[in-house]
Amino acid sequence: MSSFLGVDSSVTGRRWVGPSSEIDRQSEALEQKTGLPAPLCKVLARRGVPAEEAPGYLDPTMRDLLPDPRKMKDMQAAATRVLQALDQKEAVAIFADYDVDGATSAALLIDWFRQFQRDVTLYIPDRIDEGYGPNTPAMEALAADHSLIICVDCGTLSFEPIAAARAKGADVVVLDHHLGGETLPDANAVVNPNRQDELDAPGYLCAAGVVFLLLVELGRVLREAGRTGPDLISMLDLVALGTVADVAPLTDANRAFVRQGLKIMARRTRPGMVALADVAGLNEAPRAYHLGYLMGPRVNAGGRIGKADLGARLLSTTDLNEARSIAEKLNELNAERREIEARVQDAAMDQATQRGLDAPLVWAAADGWHPGVVGIVASRLKEATNRPAIVIGFDGDDGKGSGRSVRGIDLGAAIHRLAADGLISKGGGHKMAAGLSLSRDQLSPAMARLSEMLAAQGAGDLGAADLVIDGVLMPAAATVDLIETLEQAGPFGAAAPAPRFAFPDVQILFAKRVGQTHLKVSFGDGLGTRIDAIAFGAFDGPMGPMLEQHGGARFHLAGRLEINQWQGRCSPQLRLEDAAKA
Repeated sequence: MSSFLGVDSSVTGRRWVGPSSEIDRQSEALEQKTGLPAPLCKVLARRGVPAEEAPGYLDPTMRDLLPDPRKMKDMQAAATRVLQALDQKEAVAIFADYDVDGATSAALLIDWFRQFQRDVTLYIPDRIDEGYGPNTPAMEALAADHSLIICVDCGTLSFEPIAAARAKGADVVVLDHHLGGETLPDANAVVNPNRQDELDAPGYLCAAGVVFLLLVELGRVLREAGRTGPDLISMLDLVALGTVADVAPLTDANRAFVRQGLKIMARRTRPGMVALADVAGLNEAPRAYHLGYLMGPRVNAGGRIGKADLGARLLSTTDLNEARSIAEKLNELNAERREIEARVQDAAMDQATQRGLDAPLVWAAADGWHPGVVGIVASRLKEATNRPAIVIGFDGDDGKGSGRSVRGIDLGAAIHRLAADGLISKGGGHKMAAGLSLSRDQLSPAMARLSEMLAAQGAGDLGAADLVIDGVLMPAAATVDLIETLEQAGPFGAAAPAPRFAFPDVQILFAKRVGQTHLKVSFGDGLGTRIDAIAFGAFDGPMGPMLEQHGGARFHLAGRLEINQWQGRCSPQLRLEDAAKA
């Protein structure tokens, strides 16, 4: 395929790839059959949406997209056990992971039980002292005082801790989405669409989505018994936040979850969400972008470098004053997390560069790197190199690390294989993200073996990631109305990227550095229309200096359109991602 607009190597070193001739034909057919705007038809065509399905795709509904919970293994057993605990007023504990998915999953269950005037115990392990997932001392302690423990966003590989809880007399239900092994722990139920014996389950769900399906099943059982359950639609704000923050693909039911959840969030009825939006400076209707980049990181901050249960407490509280207090604390922790992350990122990139950035695996490890930021730094390395990346921090002989992968490379399965072969102490995850624990002696052999496995998947043959472009726009066509029309194809995020357009042969009319690394520009095509653009992190690479010192040259610019709201006015703005000389 030839490069788009002739850009074989942009200022960031990427080839621009536009729609294929087949996509162009499908787009034209969609436009003729539906009467929808051409730019929107290009987005629908790229996603393979036929004309007859376009109305349903643009208006995703729970009724049409919600999976049947009863088709998932152990779902009915889980629902039966939870209702038994509710009706018999049993002591129930929720053991949740310390990330956003764990926090939203826990908050969903806390909210559900509370609407029956029942309180439950929340337990979230400390990332540093206890690590990921159930551990035996914590599970035994919970089992001493609770007859049912519900593990959310964890537990699928927790054989010994769950066995210890069962030995103490407690029942255990697991609601998870991480990749399962060949066998399952001895729990009363393991509801996980990524169990190896699930054949047609919605594997795209995050844990919050799995928990929501359990609540749907509980509601169905209650209705069949002539009883009334809570309003589940009002809980979709939690599902939306968990889905986006956990980078679950925004396809199928996840689209409906997030679309509806954003509407619920905009009503500002949940105290924790209100306080979180306010402290993040969100002064417009929330979009998926805000969940992933403003709200999610703040919820995560407690589990990364603070008190692990702060996020779940924030999202489950009914007291606005308490919510504001927790949100302010999380905001402070998030600022501290950014400082720590920046230091680790610089050191990790230097180390990885010395090792070689074109290997099948990019990795770095050192003493004292905070376990709470290694996953974020791994994500940064992955984005910079288009390679799977692992970052590990050591405390004495014990190392804890996180990894992030690129499309087409299953990192979770490879990490799981390392653990099964005894090359690391433990590890697991899913295709795009994984965690691991290992000793200092295991480091080099494990990374060498992991690199071999990822090379076999083709990770060593990857070049710089192509920049995929949906089409060309002229500045006069980039209106607020067009952007609002394109939003119908959202929400945008993992597996459903926001449409990206190229503006060809434009002139830079204004360029100014903003802060340390960002660039603000205005551009036009000489016909009177002018558009503002913002390029975040432009001065971390060559794009900032080149556009700032443009010297009157003309450029092709590429990025994603968004609506900029300022002093009550709305205007189109380009989130500039790449540039090339025209």
